[in-house]
Order: sequence, then C-alpha cells, then structure tokens
Amino acid sequence: MIARLLVANRGEIAARVLRTARAMGIATVAVFSDPDRDAPFLALADEAVPLGGAAPADSYLRVELILDAAERTGADAVHPGYGFLAERAELADGCRKRGLVFVGPSPEVLAAVGDKLEARRVAAAAGVPVLPGEAVAGPPGELAAAGARVGFPLLVKAVHGGGGIGMLVVRDPADLAAAVAAARRQAGGAFGDDAVFLERWLEAPRHVEVQVVGDSHGRLVHLCERECSVQRRHQKLIEEAPSPAVGPQLRRRLGEAALAVAKAVGYVGAGTVEFLLQGDELWFLEVNARIQVEHPVTEAVTGLDLVRLQLLVASGDPLPPEALEARVRGHAIEARLYAEDPAAGFLPQAGTLHRFRVEGGVRVDAGVEDGSVIGAHYDPLLAKLVAVAPTRSEAARRLAAALATARLHGVVTNRDLLVGVLRSEPFLAGETDTSFLDRHAPAELAATAVDPSATGLHAAAATLAAQAQRRATATAYATIPSGWRNNPSQPQRAELVVGPASAGGPVVLVAYRFDRRGTLASLEVDGTPLPGPRLWRCTHVPGAAATPTWLVDLETGGVLRRFEVHRVGDTAYVDSPLGHSELREVSRFPQGPPTPEGPGGAADGVMASPLPGVVRRVAVGVGDRVEAGAVLVVVEAMKTEHRVAAARAGRVGRVLVAEGQEVAAGAVVVELEEAADG
Repeated sequence: MIARLLVANRGEIAARVLRTARAMGIATVAVFSDPDRDAPFLALADEAVPLGGAAPADSYLRVELILDAAERTGADAVHPGYGFLAERAELADGCRKRGLVFVGPSPEVLAAVGDKLEARRVAAAAGVPVLPGEAVAGPPGELAAAGARVGFPLLVKAVHGGGGIGMLVVRDPADLAAAVAAARRQAGGAFGDDAVFLERWLEAPRHVEVQVVGDSHGRLVHLCERECSVQRRHQKLIEEAPSPAVGPQLRRRLGEAALAVAKAVGYVGAGTVEFLLQGDELWFLEVNARIQVEHPVTEAVTGLDLVRLQLLVASGDPLPPEALEARVRGHAIEARLYAEDPAAGFLPQAGTLHRFRVEGGVRVDAGVEDGSVIGAHYDPLLAKLVAVAPTRSEAARRLAAALATARLHGVVTNRDLLVGVLRSEPFLAGETDTSFLDRHAPAELAATAVDPSATGLHAAAATLAAQAQRRATATAYATIPSGWRNNPSQPQRAELVVGPASAGGPVVLVAYRFDRRGTLASLEVDGTPLPGPRLWRCTHVPGAAATPTWLVDLETGGVLRRFEVHRVGDTAYVDSPLGHSELREVSRFPQGPPTPEGPGGAADGVMASPLPGVVRRVAVGVGDRVEAGAVLVVVEAMKTEHRVAAARAGRVGRVLVAEGQEVAAGAVVVELEEAADG
C-alpha cells in the first residue's frame, strides 16, 4: 500500500484526492504556487511544498520540481489529479526512474492515448469509428490542404490536455491559419505542448463518455456512461449519469467500444473513453487517461470511490468485487460553478469571494472558502455541485434548489445560468446536445432563476438593514438614534445601484418612514408603495464586524419573508426565497469630485483589458490604421484568450503593453487617434 502520497495539483481536485487518501490512512503532501499560498486544499495535507511562481508553466507544470518535492518529503507515490501534468508521460516516466508510484497509467499508455492523434489510430485499429482528422505539420500551404481533406467545418484541437483548451471551430478556410496559431498559444500555455491537429466538426452531437477502470491483474471494467453535452467554449457545464439518450443496446455498444480501446493499450487505472453520438451512431473522440472533473456523478450512481480505486490499483491490488459487480442506481447530475459572467460572453471574473455557502443536501467539491481570492492564473472553477435522486427530474430539481439558495458573494458566477438550464423544459425533456447553449440564449435561461419582484424587495431589505446597522453603531449622540428626525412624517431615502460596481446597473430608489414609536409606517420602491409593510424584526447575526449579516423579517402584501443581508463596505448581498441580489448604496455625501465611470472606450479611443491576465499577442503598432472590430491585443486569463478589439475606426496612437506583460482589469492597452482622411 502507498504510504505517503504527493498530490501534484491544486483546488478542488487536490482537496478531493487528499480527503480519500487520508481516509485510507495514507500520509499526504501538497504542492502549491505563490498565489495558492493560502488555498483551502493545503489545510487537508500533512505537509506542503512551495513550488514558487504563479503561471502554470512556472509552477504546476514543472516536472522536476514535483519530483524533487516528492523525494524531499519521502513520498512514495504521486497523484496528478486532472489537467496540468495528469496526462504527461514525462511525469509518469520521471516517477518510474526515481522509484515512485505514479497513480495513473504507465508512460507507454500515456504516450499512446495522451496524444489524441495516436489515440485515434488506436481506436480505428480496434474497430471503433473515428471522424476524419489530420495532423498539423509542414508549410502553410500544407495546412490548407489538410483542412480541405478533413472538410469544413472542422475543429482545431490540442493534441495533449483537455478541458476545452486549445479548441477552436473553423467554418471558413480563410480563418484556419489564425485559429491554429491561437490554439497553439492556448495549448502551450496550459499544457507545455503546443501541438494541435484538425478534426471534422459535427453540428449538435451529444457528448457521451464511458468510465473505465483496469488493474494490473488483467481485470478491466466499464462503469456506465456519463453525458456531458451542455457546454460552453467546448468545456462542460452540466454532466449526468446515466445519459437520458442511451438505452440498453446503445449502452452495450458504448461499453464494448470503450473496453476495446482500453484493452488495445493495456490500460491500468481509472480513465474515460469519450464519444460523440448522433442518433444511434457513435464516433470515438478521445481518451482521458486520468480522473475526470465529472467523476462524482459516476460515484453517486455506483456507490464507488474512484480515487480509492485509483490508489488500490496503483498499489498493485486487484479491483475489489464491488467494482467488478457495480450496478447503476438512480440518477446523478453535476453542475460546474464558475467565476464567470455568461452575459459578457462567459468572461472569467477575478476578485474576493466574501462568502461561499451551499446547502440542500448536495455534494460539494470546492476549491474555495470564505475570503478566497480568485486570480487570473488558473481555471475559474469554484466548485462542483452534485445531486443524486431516484429519478432524473428529482435530481435536477434538487440541484437547482441548492444552487438558487447558495450564498455566493463577491464575484459574478454562472449560478443563474445553471439554475435556468436545470429548470428548463428542454433539459428536463432530455433534449441536450453540444449546441444547447446556442439554441437557448444564456441570458434568457439565467433570467428565469430570479423572481422579477426580487430586486425591489431586496433593495428595501438592504436599506432597512443599513439603517439598523447605523442605529446599532451610532455613538456620537447616544440619546438621539441614527436616522432620527423631528418631523417623522417625512420619509428617509436611499439610492442603490443593482449589480457589481463595474457593471453600472440600474438604480433603485427606496423611501421609508418610521413613526415615533419606531414602527415601520411606510415603504416605497421607485415611488410605488409596498402594501401593508410590517417589519417584524431586524436581527444582527454574530460574526465578523467588518462584514456584518442581518436577518430582515419583512411582511408586504400579507406575505412574510426572511431576507439575509450580508454587508461588505457599501455593498449589500441579499438572499431570500425570491433569489439573490447585489446592491451598492450610493453615498449621500460623496467624498471628492466625481470621477468618470471606467475607461473612456469608444468615445476617446481608449481600449482596456476587460480582466487581469497576461498579454499573449500585440497585433498592432503605432501608426497602424484599424477598422472597428479589429483585434488589437490578445490577453490570456484563466486558461482562455480574450481579444481586445477596436471599438471604432482610427489610427493607433500608443501601444502601452508588450507580449508577456501582466495587466490588471481595466488597464489601458491601446489608445486610438482619429484617423486622418485619405
């Protein structure tokens, strides 16, 4: 049995592996980069080794640093998690040379299936259908010829790695060279290898995968399928087991195909064989020779701990009977909670997560906690939420309810989109494929997650909580409470901006009046009186004085509701049965002169980065003339490239960044001048 395990990863998967290892009595070691110095997963390890650096290439992708950390701490095994080095034969080979156990397939198997082109050849030789594909090599003219042979539309795809990184759809042959260059940049930054290839693109297939586990004694089993069709940017958002589209016959064919590929390479360990489905037709996609992000749904319906199986197999044990005889019971659905803004093209979000609370009887695999700082160097995944129930519809309802009532304060997330998808009729009917979010607008789905009446009532509750806090903390005039006035017939007023400060959302006007006995006499929102307002109580919840929480029990229209108001500075995060809101109180006495909102934008030709990141490409030089929409700078953040485009036509006056430079959100990258005629 493994005695001391080093986990060569971060975030929720590091925490996931560490928990199982400790439960098995295995000593644990974590590694961490500079930004992860205070990350929650470190508290789950017995020891931790700093790697230094921030970007993956300077920390989690450095094989020798990982191996040195294992030797320094006396670890006898390394678990790579997923992403980073998980499918790199170099790490597995380095472990072998240093006498360490690599928790995963052998270097030879990783070389065969970790290279997606080689995996396609293996699958084809095993009799499993594959889509047309071509390697990217040779001069530009050969690239065009390869694209023609594959046929359009096609997908430019990273040879190594996963997670939707280094994947771009190309429909026009004229865009192929630029897409290959962009995919190479993404793959090189995330996986340390910029090799890509071309593959025929199917419009609106289902994405279905089969979990396999093999041991060194010749036993190999599959544990049913998972469907992962609801995606954005080729990265999965919602996964479930079993697939609503797979019946007994198709399930048998999928399992046989997955085992054929795994047997062809002598697979040992836990892995996933992925397929695309259209009707009853299936095509091999790739092999993920590691634990998957979505593995918890398989665990939920089989009752197995896949990380435990990985550790047993890596120790040389045979698969236990429960794995060989596994049966599926019920239905499980997982939702990936990201720090990103679906309304802004899924733009990743950085900032401080002031509060993270999830209830509702669901499994939560999280890499964050209250106070976690979400930076720009890594994937913006915050947590995975998993619900299991006897039926698919019940699992969807349970998961949607847990997401809707979660306390997620401080950064914008995709929570409302996930809730909207889970509650939508097409999803509940099983009508899912990879174009789901193309057919169903994310903004419209997200809008269904919050009651339309929530904003006004939340603004009222936030205003009453703020007044209660001022009364509780007033010390200058102990005998005259805050808000007291000698003419109580006149209401007090507050203005609150809806949404984050950077969004510049609408303003809600709240007017309220207490009588001389301290009873709420009237309450208005945007000039409309709320019927029969009655404030039952406004209670302070003990906790950090810097971020107080108030429970506001407010009755309007004969209905009593509880509003939880969490205040951070001048921002109130309000949660209630109606949903959630972020509201910022506008000061009645602003300090200093007014300042313009954000960068100048199109009006003055100031182009800024929408988020913190690293400049990967500067596409223009001083004096260049550009048209509206032209790409000026490419910024990489959270494993995704973001193009800063010209908001209007003009001439480049100044370029304020260079390739490789780190920039902050809102940092000006290019200034445009008016272009002279002619």
